[in-house]
Amino acid sequence: MSTKENATGQLLSLLESRYAIRVLWALKDGHPQTFRLLQDSVGGITPNTLNTRIKEMREAGLMDHGSSGYLVTPLGADLLKRMGDLSAFATKWVAAQAKKQA
Repeated sequence: MSTKENATGQLLSLLESRYAIRVLWALKDGHPQTFRLLQDSVGGITPNTLNTRIKEMREAGLMDHGSSGYLVTPLGADLLKRMGDLSAFATKWVAAQAKKQA
């Protein structure tokens, strides 16, 4: 496995953890969120799971905690920017799924 494939695998392994992408996605607007607000933004996540995801994302350098709450780091913002096309794709995909079921 090449170094590039290994790096991609490591990132995907981190992001495939339950709610990991949702936690990052909840911070995409760049505004800090308190723990409670972040929990509400993600929806359905238990405090224990949120604590675990925060710890993992902080260790990975994708998010941090400041005086106003949790926020993405520049590295996390770069990842979210690269994931930005996901929203447009999701809309297209949902429309295609609906058309298939009609």
